[in-house]
Amino acid sequence: MHAADIAEEFPVVSIDSDALDAARLLAEHRLPGLVVTDAAGKPYAVLPASQVVRFIVPSYVQDDPSLAGVLSETMADRAAEKLGGKAVRDVLPEHLHDVPAADANETIIEVAATMARMRSPLIAVVKDGELHGVITASRLLAAALKV
Repeated sequence: MHAADIAEEFPVVSIDSDALDAARLLAEHRLPGLVVTDAAGKPYAVLPASQVVRFIVPSYVQDDPSLAGVLSETMADRAAEKLGGKAVRDVLPEHLHDVPAADANETIIEVAATMARMRSPLIAVVKDGELHGVITASRLLAAALKV
């Protein structure tokens, strides 16, 4: 089985897309992440949902999680406002700018190795230089386990 066989259509955003819209897309569809494309529509990066969560949590709370309990409900309810006016490029972490991608002809094991090495919840599948689809970790596991 090859990457093209298990790749599926998946929401994609560009690096210039609104970060709040991307967060809503992640939340509404319960996605593990999004493939981010450059201005030419080529895969550029993967934006994991966990990275968006990290972006909205103040750094001092990440450093000391016990401080989360002292934040007021109003402050917590407004956490996502940090995404307002930001582009997806603003919330991408440095280490995820190399898009985890697989060629359409790669085997499931090759895709799994890339996913594991890049620690990414999804892999962009490229065929003839164009985005063909996406493989999520759960989709990969289902194919490997023949579920």
